[in-house]
Amino acid sequence: MRMLEFLFVPTILFLVVVAPIWIVMHYRSVKSSSRKLEPHDLETVEKMLATLNEMSDRIEALESILEHDHPNWRKHVHARDEKQQESAS
Repeated sequence: MRMLEFLFVPTILFLVVVAPIWIVMHYRSVKSSSRKLEPHDLETVEKMLATLNEMSDRIEALESILEHDHPNWRKHVHARDEKQQESAS
């Protein structure tokens, strides 16, 4: 009987303090491990990044052509945008 009384307090402390913390930490680790991308998702992201890089190169090429043909095209675009913002206000 004395042994049962001795284990009563540590058991209650374990159930009240340690077990809830342990459960919360376990499910946090499970949640963070499930956030990793699947191989198919990684492949899709890599394709999107490659497409983005190609589009960026094309935009730079188009801007350089525009700059060569129409040196002040950026000023006209900014002026038009400002007029649109003023009319929207």
